[in-house]
Amino acid sequence: METVSWWVGGFLGKYPEIMVSFACFLFLLFFRFRHRDGLPTNWPVVGALPAITVNAGRVHEWVTEFLQVAPGMSHVIRGPWGSPVDVLVTANPADVAHVFTANFSNYPKGEDFAAVFDVLGDGIFNADGESWAFQRRKAHALLFDPRFRSAVAASTARKLGEGLVPLLDGLAATCEVVDLQDVFMRLTFDLTAMFVFGVDPGCLAAHFPRVPFAAAMDEAEAVLFYRHLTPVPWLRLQTYLNIGHERKMAKARQVLDASIAEFVSLRRERAARANTNVDGTDAADLLTLYLACKDEVGKDGKEFDRFLRDTTLNIMVAGRDTTSSALTWFFWLLSKHPDVEAKILAELRENATSGGIGCHPTAIDLKRLVYLHAALSESLRLYPPVPFEHKAAARPDTLPSGHAVSRTRQLIVSFYSMGRMEAVWGKDCLEFRPERWLTETGRLRHEPSYKFVAFNVGPRTCIGKDLAFTQMKAVVAAVMPRFRVEVTAGATAAIPKMSIILHMKDGLKVRVHKRQDDALSTI
Repeated sequence: METVSWWVGGFLGKYPEIMVSFACFLFLLFFRFRHRDGLPTNWPVVGALPAITVNAGRVHEWVTEFLQVAPGMSHVIRGPWGSPVDVLVTANPADVAHVFTANFSNYPKGEDFAAVFDVLGDGIFNADGESWAFQRRKAHALLFDPRFRSAVAASTARKLGEGLVPLLDGLAATCEVVDLQDVFMRLTFDLTAMFVFGVDPGCLAAHFPRVPFAAAMDEAEAVLFYRHLTPVPWLRLQTYLNIGHERKMAKARQVLDASIAEFVSLRRERAARANTNVDGTDAADLLTLYLACKDEVGKDGKEFDRFLRDTTLNIMVAGRDTTSSALTWFFWLLSKHPDVEAKILAELRENATSGGIGCHPTAIDLKRLVYLHAALSESLRLYPPVPFEHKAAARPDTLPSGHAVSRTRQLIVSFYSMGRMEAVWGKDCLEFRPERWLTETGRLRHEPSYKFVAFNVGPRTCIGKDLAFTQMKAVVAAVMPRFRVEVTAGATAAIPKMSIILHMKDGLKVRVHKRQDDALSTI
């Protein structure tokens, strides 16, 4: 071994120019073939590792680029020899309809998915079969309960009127630069916590307090994305040695577990002080509903507490991150399209309540905001909060695109790329054009979920879609008539963050200005 090391060291020392030239040759060769047809090359020995490495910081854009030229909008990526990496990436609507709807039973979340997203436990995102059906049924019952909807509308209006608007008022007075993405994440964290736990944690405040629960969610989501790009043996080594990203995940899990346990304890204590049984008949939050159905869950003690932890965490992720991501990209797009902003303001004024455009619209008012709905849909088409979906087949299958899917081949559906496919959305697919969602008579145009995938597809379609649109409209209606959002020069070219949620990499830095009434009258 010492002889070999001496020979290699001597060769490198004596002929460094040869090694440099050889490395440059390989580098240029990679780029030569990488651009030959736009598709990443699955090289002998190393597979697609060179392409993955070069594009690690721009995964969503890279996937979009090669799917735009790939036959059937699908392409297989393989890892180095000996690695289990064999992934089919697709943005084909026919594949999506087949996997998510027509052949749904053949594509459960499965053990591999649950292993990657283990921090979510047995919650609705990871669950299959009866466990998934039970959680979805309970969540559906709560979301469509008129009493719950009334409570959500009231708490949302209160949080906007007493939290968001005063905060933006203060920022407008000082002309201070603020991260609007952070503001929206704080807002949706509070709103979702009120819906899930019946508690307002006060994350949205003028002094921008650090909330460990929210920070742990951010950390966990970043690690989950990292797991998709990292070899499994390296992840296992990190776990064993308690280093790197897996160490971060372990710390985040501790915070998440402790935070949820505290919320559960507070809810139980509140019920005990009131000397009442938690029967769920007047449930205004998800936790109360689940505490009332302990017998149906069939778990006791620590198992039931684990169930509460998993189910509530999953809903927190769904409620906080998706809505805040959607609002952030929406306001960034408006800053680049003042004509769309003007049309939304005109619609808000036209449909305002008798109190004037500055008042919070009622639920009926929000339903009449057709152009705003179209603009939000267009933003979600280009920037879906969940940019990709991970699937695996229980049995061998062949997709409509012609690709075979085995039990060892993973399937990744790029929702981000699908919104940018000319074959799906036309030659103007890269343009932000809300009018594509309107008919000639000005009514909303329906698009099938396997084409507009922002709220997932098939039986797993988001049951909170309607509620999400209502909340987003309420936020826009509270902000836009009062404030003009000016994106700072450095934030004009927003970059997606490498995460399982499509956040902006560096946030959205803006200045907030009070909107003058006379400016509205000229719209």
